[in-house]
Amino acid sequence: MYEAKNYDHLIGTKGFSDALLKNHFTLYQGYVTNTNKVTDLLKTVSSGTPEYAELKRRFGWEYNGMRLHELYFGNMTKEQNQPPEKPLLFDEIEKQFGSHEAWEADFKATGAMRGIGWAMLVMDTENGRLHNVWVNEHDAGHLAGAKPLLVMDVFEHAFMLDYGLKRADYIAAFWDAIDWDVVDGRFALRQK
Repeated sequence: MYEAKNYDHLIGTKGFSDALLKNHFTLYQGYVTNTNKVTDLLKTVSSGTPEYAELKRRFGWEYNGMRLHELYFGNMTKEQNQPPEKPLLFDEIEKQFGSHEAWEADFKATGAMRGIGWAMLVMDTENGRLHNVWVNEHDAGHLAGAKPLLVMDVFEHAFMLDYGLKRADYIAAFWDAIDWDVVDGRFALRQK
């Protein structure tokens, strides 16, 4: 059984009201609960049935909803955290995108696109190539073999309570809440 992680340490993050964060944590906990429910239900239905097929499809939605939220909350901090002094990731970003500013502009533009989903910086584990990608919903749009390094939730529940339709303002607040040590650590782990 999966257990919800506690992200209460993010309460008080600048740019995120306590109400927004608490609602978001509750939504995440629902994904954990439903991942467990679908797992249990799959044990009770026969393979080859429509019920089995629908539960198998639903599992990806619930599971990815759980894991993407964990990656998202995991790469946030309420401390004003500057990037590490010599971030491995930033060196690679500059090599692949030309500059940190070009990468940042592209990441933010990805997050600002119309629609619901996730903006993510991912690394292709086969060749180390970095990509800013849009993941539509939780279970559609992932690049096979790519590992998430930086994850930003751009479903409306992540920002509308505080920002209404001003997604760019939410993205700016998120940018100030990124825990660059975590993001750089994810990259370092992928390099091994």
